[in-house]
Amino acid sequence: MTAMTDHPHMLTEDFEDLARIAAREKEGMRLEFIDGVLRSKAMPDGDHGMIIQWLTRICMQHRPELWLHQGQGIKAQEYRAGRAIPDAALAPSKAFVGQGDWVDPDPILMVVEVTSWDSDIHRRDHVEKPQAYAETGIPVYLLIDRATCEISVYSEPEGRRYAAVRTLPFGKNIELPEPVGITLQTEQLKDWVR
Repeated sequence: MTAMTDHPHMLTEDFEDLARIAAREKEGMRLEFIDGVLRSKAMPDGDHGMIIQWLTRICMQHRPELWLHQGQGIKAQEYRAGRAIPDAALAPSKAFVGQGDWVDPDPILMVVEVTSWDSDIHRRDHVEKPQAYAETGIPVYLLIDRATCEISVYSEPEGRRYAAVRTLPFGKNIELPEPVGITLQTEQLKDWVR
């Protein structure tokens, strides 16, 4: 993801208009607006897609009343002033019916980010996104980092941070705490890294 501007005075409504135009004009263009910074989000590659597919199957087996919504824009941060597009959001299957491009995050139990190969991956997925999701009150943030071959589970949001963070290498089992309540066996993630 590339920073496009550091203009802190852009209104959320202006961002939404810009994001809508960009998506219409350039195929695959996805924009996010976090901490007043406008960024473009990389399109996922095939391995990225397989990881989301793997996680979707696990969630369906263990929590069939929920759905792993892919690429859904959410209102993030304090006062819902930011706009983020997690790779996936675990929520009831009909949680976003009738909402527009940017949905209310209250029904979301977990957001998921799978790293791409952008140069600013650490700042975006390890710093900005956890802070934004914690501010939003999303109970669990799951980060699958293909560059380090690690999986991190952030939980217990407290203001601008998650109080609990657990990071393990691919191949270890890791628990997604309540309200998700699923244990992931991560050995297969080793197949989808460079």
